[in-house]
Amino acid sequence: MRTTTFARYGELLAQPPIRRLVLVGMLARVPHAAAGVLLTLHVVDALARGYTAAGIVATAITVGLAVGAPWRGHRVDTVGLRRALLPSVVAEAVIWSIAPFLPYELLIPAAVLGGLFALPVFSVVRQSLAVLVAEEQRRTAYAVDSMATELVFIVGPATGVVLATTLHTQIGLVLVGVCSALAGVLLMWFNPPTRSSQLGARHDAAESERNRRQDAEAVQTIAPAEVASATDAITSSLPLVTSAQRVVGRRARLGWMTPAVVAVLGAAAAVGLLLSGSDVSFVAVLRETDQVDSLGVVFAFWCLASVVGGLIYGVLDRPIPPMLLLAGMSLLTIPMALASDPLTLGLLAIPPGLLCAPTLTACSERVADLVGEARRGQAMGWYGSALTAGSALGSPMIGIAIDVFGPGAGFVGAGGVALVLALLGLGLVSARARTRRPS
Repeated sequence: MRTTTFARYGELLAQPPIRRLVLVGMLARVPHAAAGVLLTLHVVDALARGYTAAGIVATAITVGLAVGAPWRGHRVDTVGLRRALLPSVVAEAVIWSIAPFLPYELLIPAAVLGGLFALPVFSVVRQSLAVLVAEEQRRTAYAVDSMATELVFIVGPATGVVLATTLHTQIGLVLVGVCSALAGVLLMWFNPPTRSSQLGARHDAAESERNRRQDAEAVQTIAPAEVASATDAITSSLPLVTSAQRVVGRRARLGWMTPAVVAVLGAAAAVGLLLSGSDVSFVAVLRETDQVDSLGVVFAFWCLASVVGGLIYGVLDRPIPPMLLLAGMSLLTIPMALASDPLTLGLLAIPPGLLCAPTLTACSERVADLVGEARRGQAMGWYGSALTAGSALGSPMIGIAIDVFGPGAGFVGAGGVALVLALLGLGLVSARARTRRPS
């Protein structure tokens, strides 16, 4: 009989592989959580550039992350975790040991490379959790990881500020690279399983059947002439790879990209936009009242509320659709426009904060349910890219709204855009369900 209390977390974390994975995942995320603040202070102080220039560097990293995450996830699927992580371990140490000493013009391409080869912590942890726990425990496991991430984003930026003020931004960024590389080595040594076969068990029948159906559906979409050409090539004794075969392979590899998955990726992008837009709006509201030094208090309200929300969501017996959670979080973000001081802003941040970790947990759980484990690393990579792309769009988009209409408009804009994306996702899933329903 399934436990229906918070004891589920104890049962989950009592398993050494899961406990180690969560801990290593937290440690691996801290350096990059600190890197954002360090890079901003490095560009503004050490390089004597403005915040716009710092934003360009942040965007450069984001572009690298968005492009690299699916590729890194695909490498985990195809060559295994250790071989896939090795380039990241080397690149993290080398790039961030050189980048802090480059002029601004060269720092931008270095930041792109840093994002491109960043350690794929998010996709590895989520992919491995899906293998290590039973399907009915995924919600609890992903909630644990979401709460761990929230704690990282309390500790990481504060660590970055301490490094910048007590040492130097250059030393701090070098330490980011070294610590990221060490975290990668730790992941390689731990080598968490990304396939159920690595546990010494046979693949789950449902997973295999899902993969088979996805490949079959992908092949069925190809024109008859292409299928015939591919069949002739396969039965031929000549060791040639035809263009039709390549088309079959490409479409089979992307067979998991169904409308339902696209809807979840859209939800992830909306969450990223909502979070980055809220961050910019927090700063704008507090700068308006000359109380930026209280920003940490506001973030503490937000992050701790998210941890509490994650704790509650992780023990629910039924999942809540991620689109509904996103819609609720979006609506609850809009009232923060009424805040004019840190305490009010922190209190108004609690309701949307309560839905933050649950929304991210529900999105990850839905991806794991929709995509077979043979392609789950790639899918989680795309999920991470969607989240990152939304974050990259959120800051400038909401910044424009703030410049034109004032600080409160940031919360209205972020909440409104995310709400529209949530409704579009609900419409896409509903329309797909109607077309598949037998008449």
